[in-house]
Amino acid sequence: MIDFNHPYVAKNQMEYLRQVLESNHISGDGAFTTKCHRFLQETIEVKKALLTTSGTHALDMTALLLNLKAGDEVIVPSFTFVSTVNAFVLRGAKPVFVDIHEDTLNINETLIENSISDHTKAIYVVHYAGVGCEMNKITEIAKKYGLYIVEDNAHGLFGKFRNKNLGTFGCLAAQSFHETKNISCGEGGAILINDADFIERAEIIREKGTNRSRFFRGQVDKYTWVDMGSSFLPSDILAAILLSQFEDFQFIQSQRKTIWNRYHQNLLDWSKTTGVRLPFVPDHCDQSYHMYYLIMPDIKSRTRFIEYMKENEIYTVFHYIPLHTSDMGKYFGYHEGDFPITEYTSDRLVRLPFYNDLTEKDQLTVIENIKRFSV
Repeated sequence: MIDFNHPYVAKNQMEYLRQVLESNHISGDGAFTTKCHRFLQETIEVKKALLTTSGTHALDMTALLLNLKAGDEVIVPSFTFVSTVNAFVLRGAKPVFVDIHEDTLNINETLIENSISDHTKAIYVVHYAGVGCEMNKITEIAKKYGLYIVEDNAHGLFGKFRNKNLGTFGCLAAQSFHETKNISCGEGGAILINDADFIERAEIIREKGTNRSRFFRGQVDKYTWVDMGSSFLPSDILAAILLSQFEDFQFIQSQRKTIWNRYHQNLLDWSKTTGVRLPFVPDHCDQSYHMYYLIMPDIKSRTRFIEYMKENEIYTVFHYIPLHTSDMGKYFGYHEGDFPITEYTSDRLVRLPFYNDLTEKDQLTVIENIKRFSV
């Protein structure tokens, strides 16, 4: 079976695990966590990075930092994972969904302004497949109306929009290090902070609402409960795995670029004859090479394709179910048909096997089976 995903094992992973297990510190914010923070801050060029137990928790922290509450509205694409929206729904805020572009599958920035009301507090963007949203226009809109921008950058680590790193446009951004991501520690994430005004409070929220970080820096002689918060710190064991992958990031990205390009080059002519759409990356975007997908002509052909590939021992998967069509979406007053491009895409998109050690032989087997499929 050619799997959909294999977690990558970095060259120093076992050695770093040995080191952290033999140390006297395996809980959060140990030596490996500190090194991971430094890597993200220097590589992505953010003011502050803090590891979290998941990308979901990083998003949860963004909603807490922005003080989102009942009565507030947040503009967000419906074509995303539920964590993007749960972050502020948990605080009582309402999602205001916007449709996506047909080509990049990112939020359609031309529809944002008409969705703004007196209750709008933030715009949460999702860089789908690691291709940047149109951040110049979105930033312009946010400034005009005094709104926060938060980037769900779960797919976009090392991607760029007009030569600027994804995750550095909003006041806050969230990363994921789930096992399906380019860089992984099984479960993990990070909040990226671009506005220095949020740094001290982010440390407090992440440390259960205490000023413990200031205590360890010698800034106070004891720490106490000063704000709301929770336990968002991952174990230093996970940070050890993560650091080993960060150190291999150039190799990882190079491998994934090769895999992405091999799919694209081999399927380009086939797509033109079948009408199956391939991913689109604008010239001004440097993608992260997070995934490769096909957009089939209709849901029936997508279903047949997944079954056909499984019969040939190749595991492929569909992706997001539109949030506005879910039970919770209906609770917020949305209906099927509200966002046609989102629904069209969701019915047709299928993701191909994509992982760092996917061999050329296995990938060519995937490609050959795709070409034999009767669309």
